[in-house]
Amino acid sequence: EVQLQASGGGLVQAGGSLRLACAASGFVWADHSMAWFRQAPGKPREAIACISGRNGEIMYSDSMKSRTTISSDNAKKTVYLQMTSLNTDDTAVYYCASRITYHSPLQCHEFVMDYWGEGTLVTVSS
Repeated sequence: EVQLQASGGGLVQAGGSLRLACAASGFVWADHSMAWFRQAPGKPREAIACISGRNGEIMYSDSMKSRTTISSDNAKKTVYLQMTSLNTDDTAVYYCASRITYHSPLQCHEFVMDYWGEGTLVTVSS
């Protein structure tokens, strides 16, 4: 059974930083890509970044590109999202997701993801 467990959310002041983690289990890491998404209240879910479990290729969306770093620890089957210079517009539920990729090109779209974690809430206060 595939499981994705996101953690690291919480309350942070504007201008602060936060690192999210997503621990994965139940699949071969190299056969999947991992992704971070977020959904703010009243807004659609949007992609933040993706990383290939096979070769480490990374893709960022424009929404937080300059303020985020995605990374992974393959041995721990964990993907991280480091966020900096947070502002109140970053308040959202942050989700990790995975896609069965094998040798397919890396894609970072909501509708191609196969598995989703529960999400972790990030609240940025002014």
